[in-house]
Amino acid sequence: MQTKINLEGEWKLQLDETKQGLTLPFTDVITLPGTTSYARKGPKNEVVLVSALTDEYLFEGQVWFAREVFIPDELAGKACYLFLERTRLTTLWLDNTEIGSRNSLNTPHIYELPKLQAGIHTITVRVDNIDYPTKGGHLTSQDTQTNWNGITGRMELQFYGESQLTNIRLESNLAARTVRITATLDSNSETTLAVSAQSFNSEETHAVDEREFPVSPGLFSVDYVLGQNALLWSEGAPNLYNITLVLKDRDGHITDQQELIFGLKEFRAEGDKFTINGEKTFLRGKHDGLIFPLTGYAPTDVEEWVRILGISKSYGINHYRFHTCCPPEAAFTAADMLGIYMQPELPFWGTITEETDDGHNQAEQDYLISEGYAILQAFGNHPSFVMMSLGNELWGSKAKIDSFLKDYKAFDKRILYTQGSNNHQWVPEILEHDDFFSGVRFSRDRLFRGSYAMCDAPLGHVQTALPSTMKDYDDQIVPLDLLNGEKMEDTAGGEIQIQYGTEAKTVKADEASGEWIPHIPVVSHEIGQYATYPNFEEIEKYNGPLKAENFKIFRERLESNGLGHLAAKYFECSGQLAVACYKEELEAAFRSRRLAGFQLLDLQDFSGQGTALVGVLDAFMDSKGMISPEEWRTFCNDAVLLARFPKYNYVSGETFDAHVELSCFRSGLPDTLELRWELTVDNGILAEGTTEVNVPAGTNYIDICDLEITLPVVDRMSTIVLSLSIQGTDIRKSYDLWIYPEKSGNMLEGIHVFDKLSSDALALLEQGESVLLMPKPETLQNAVEGYYCTDFWCYPMFRSISESMNRPVPVGTMGLLIDNSHPVFHEFPSEEYSTYPWWNIVQHSKSIIMDEADCSWNPVVQTIDNFERNHKLSFLVECSVGAGNLLVCALDADKVSDTPEGRQFLSSLAGYMKSAAFKPQYKATVNELLELIK
Repeated sequence: MQTKINLEGEWKLQLDETKQGLTLPFTDVITLPGTTSYARKGPKNEVVLVSALTDEYLFEGQVWFAREVFIPDELAGKACYLFLERTRLTTLWLDNTEIGSRNSLNTPHIYELPKLQAGIHTITVRVDNIDYPTKGGHLTSQDTQTNWNGITGRMELQFYGESQLTNIRLESNLAARTVRITATLDSNSETTLAVSAQSFNSEETHAVDEREFPVSPGLFSVDYVLGQNALLWSEGAPNLYNITLVLKDRDGHITDQQELIFGLKEFRAEGDKFTINGEKTFLRGKHDGLIFPLTGYAPTDVEEWVRILGISKSYGINHYRFHTCCPPEAAFTAADMLGIYMQPELPFWGTITEETDDGHNQAEQDYLISEGYAILQAFGNHPSFVMMSLGNELWGSKAKIDSFLKDYKAFDKRILYTQGSNNHQWVPEILEHDDFFSGVRFSRDRLFRGSYAMCDAPLGHVQTALPSTMKDYDDQIVPLDLLNGEKMEDTAGGEIQIQYGTEAKTVKADEASGEWIPHIPVVSHEIGQYATYPNFEEIEKYNGPLKAENFKIFRERLESNGLGHLAAKYFECSGQLAVACYKEELEAAFRSRRLAGFQLLDLQDFSGQGTALVGVLDAFMDSKGMISPEEWRTFCNDAVLLARFPKYNYVSGETFDAHVELSCFRSGLPDTLELRWELTVDNGILAEGTTEVNVPAGTNYIDICDLEITLPVVDRMSTIVLSLSIQGTDIRKSYDLWIYPEKSGNMLEGIHVFDKLSSDALALLEQGESVLLMPKPETLQNAVEGYYCTDFWCYPMFRSISESMNRPVPVGTMGLLIDNSHPVFHEFPSEEYSTYPWWNIVQHSKSIIMDEADCSWNPVVQTIDNFERNHKLSFLVECSVGAGNLLVCALDADKVSDTPEGRQFLSSLAGYMKSAAFKPQYKATVNELLELIK
């Protein structure tokens, strides 16, 4: 390019919702880049969304933009192109003559214009955000960045001389330390290409001498040597070069000059791992659906993407998977600078069909495949662009999907490809041209994720298994019986019902291939999804076109149930439980030596699909105050210390056994590492030690030592902390454990215990006695099942899906809110939120629905309900009845008595009931109790 004219600024505007066509004169103006919604143009949207943010000025239809541009004499007659970055479907007119249309949702719209005369010309662009060639996935969804209308990126006229370079491709040759430059020369004669390179974004500087190459019109390739001291690009050292390409005619005049970012790197799939420049790496990925609530659309400036990706990197993230979308070029540039491995995805979430299939849409499939080529052409030179997916949770013809992979690989071998993210869900299969596999299971029960929706049950270990740190997915990835050559039962064919987007669908599964062992890297898809309660203080942050009307509705629901004063505590306590769930989810991934990485859903909240508040960051990428980046990195980083032990709760004098290991994909560590470990209680050291371990070259999983520690005899429940650290580094980890005094016999001896509100129980209360009512959980109807883990993704979305599939609905609760200053916890000290001493107790309980109870009657321990139901749920509640006092807990005492934590809890209940502190403030009637406990 020789020069350009910036077209940003004020444009004339006309909204055309019903496709009436352009009518003059224009009646309004708008500043571009931007959207009609951001500019608050058009009628105000009266529809309020509950399942997503509400676009206050949503406009769907055709929008006309026009402006005049002055062409100076020196640019008259030159080759000229109109460049429009990040828009919808466009049609262009120049001086009232239609030039053409473009329909890419991911890549710039570039129009070649007739050679312009000097003077004033009128550019008119019509943008349509309806009638897309495909649904568009998260590019157009109200769940993420909304179906905006406008032009949101660079807008310019680009002028070229008599010769120009097009379709430039940069390709690394790591062994030769060269960059291969392939391009098309548009010229009438041979010309000279001058190439130079200058490093930036690195501690070292490296300038490469200019070299000239004679090139002829048409396609050509040249190899430009960077030298053996060339700097390499990776996540740890994202060294970049500015590659300058200059075309010169025979007289030495410059006819075209272009500057491109380049990183010398080699990202490969080798065995079950990815490698960067020959070293293994582990993908610590994040899902991204382009959620930007202040604008409603993705930014196109590098600075903002550096800020966003920088926040993720501070939480240990080195990889981004874009769900059914591709980000703007600025995102790739920022990722280049920060060392983030990027995976865009075609904007498709559906079924790939053969020509003979019912409902086959050849035009849509052709469009989607063309989008893939356009993405590769537009962004493939960025070193951060290393992977690509064909879509999200695709179904249909595996042969057709594989043919698309084959064609893409033939077109651009720089990128690693996958058939899609979690394709064919319960009956997946690796295809011939897959470079890596992304999913959640290899068959119904071979799971390699910690949590699932009820409609996809079986659930994961974080949701159902006794908490420990023993779980990994190695036996699921490569089962021993398959490894030994035994044949497992084939997956049944026929039809199966699956979750399909936010709905349910019946699909054919008769192409199931049975059980198999992956031979390529496996990346776990959308792991996590642990929901937190809304933070209603966040509402005021939505001062752009998107409004949190859903949050307002959730707040009104809570307040209408008399629980509004607990909103902040619900938010904080559900958040702490979610963090603990994420810690176990991520550590299980790092413990899995056959896994190649994960894609988290999510580090940040997801604004749509029912409103899925699954992040430790809110939708603005601001911390929700649950955990610091430094603490998060202790279990999500390039080096993670791990202790494997079978449980969190111990008895006095019991032996604590743990195996300590290190998942390590960090370069530059010394050959010998020193582990320091401590076991402390109340800031006093119970045991400590150090262990040195040699680190063999190329080793990524290091077994450090085994700990065998006799725990002290205690006379009260105590929290002990296991602390691990690698000396001289930031690599550390801590675990809270609990130790209990030895207890035997009946913990409730001397207490009047009933499982029904019988006449005997009422008589004792009338006599002024204290009574413990422990209804059998299985007998209660006005109650919610005990469930320790926080809700998966979003209750209303998966309740609806489960109901449509005739499957059990989620429990939908979000942990405990504990009045931990209450004297009932004298022998069972607790945080305000769920911790592992509560796991067995909660799992063998139900929480009574107290919606109809007096609003002043508050449980001592509440179960936090989701924002759709907002039940007042009592795990533990007290009241006075007649002359006596009653404590109510729907707990299976027999089952929890088998655990030290259960015995301790029951002992604490008994101790409280025998004490003078047992003086409930609320006085209940018998009728109230009978209505409640049924």
